[in-house]
Amino acid sequence: MKTFVYMGGINLTKKSGVGKAVYHQISMLEKQGISVNKSGLKQSDIVHINTVFPDSVFMAVRAKALGKKVLYYGHSTMEDFKNSFVGSNFLAPVFKQWIVFCYGLGDAVITPTEYSKSLLEGYNIKKPVYALSNGIDTYYWRKEKELNLIQKKEFLKKYNLPDDKKVIMSVGHYMERKGITEFIELARNNPDYSFIWFGYTPSVLVPARVRKEIRQSPENLIFAGFVDSAELKKAYNFCDLFLFMSHEETEGIVVLEAMACEIPVIVRDIPVYNGWLVNGKNVFKFKQNDELPGILKQVLNSTDKSIVKEAGKTALERDFSRTGQRLSAIYDIIKAI
Repeated sequence: MKTFVYMGGINLTKKSGVGKAVYHQISMLEKQGISVNKSGLKQSDIVHINTVFPDSVFMAVRAKALGKKVLYYGHSTMEDFKNSFVGSNFLAPVFKQWIVFCYGLGDAVITPTEYSKSLLEGYNIKKPVYALSNGIDTYYWRKEKELNLIQKKEFLKKYNLPDDKKVIMSVGHYMERKGITEFIELARNNPDYSFIWFGYTPSVLVPARVRKEIRQSPENLIFAGFVDSAELKKAYNFCDLFLFMSHEETEGIVVLEAMACEIPVIVRDIPVYNGWLVNGKNVFKFKQNDELPGILKQVLNSTDKSIVKEAGKTALERDFSRTGQRLSAIYDIIKAI
């Protein structure tokens, strides 16, 4: 079987979860022995599309004209578009209509979780919608036992983090939806911990309120900017806790990365995690921000490794080898449509 994963717009998305997902798909497919982007569009059986930019629409139309099966990935929903960029709330209803049109160009739609599947089905999309994790390479994202104290000290020094404080990390764009302003407030109210945020968004896309909060952030919070995977893996291994305060996700690839690296994970108790992330089993959850100081103290003072070990097992269930098998099975269904 041959597939063509359309890479248009990859430069705009490579620093996001969508960009990561594109490369995840290629890895999953190749592990299943499926030829990816080696035969060109005309010789491929299925065309993969991941973005909702106009060029992706043109590619979908072209692929259909050539008689190809089109698999559209539903990474975006109206719900996770809100509270993101400048003007996103105003544009959200229009965005919903647009993604319904885009996804409707596919013969089938894949979205990362049962939660996002329920949202898309609620949009009355007429094509089959399948829930399939974006997957993770658990061989790469793992607890690095060979990393040593000298390397940790170098990491802390690089980001001006004191070595006598616990370090709480998060990853994401500068979006209110990601909980960045609440992360800043948490750091301000907890000076006994160090906080670090990995990720970056061009200021022109960041709402004024968020920009102001970032400028006025406390001294115990570092904004590290966008870093590559190797540096991020060091962060998961050297920091003491991963805190993801996002209000809305379709999955959260960085959550899977952190779990695979066996760093304690705290997430907001939101619907996307229902059924696979369990409070006190593989993660810790909070409902209200005022619960966090107590949870932070509990987690950071605990020596129990059973929860992070269980988190690693959960990540392993979404390893490329397993998600790739499911993707291959969906391929067979699409070819038969």
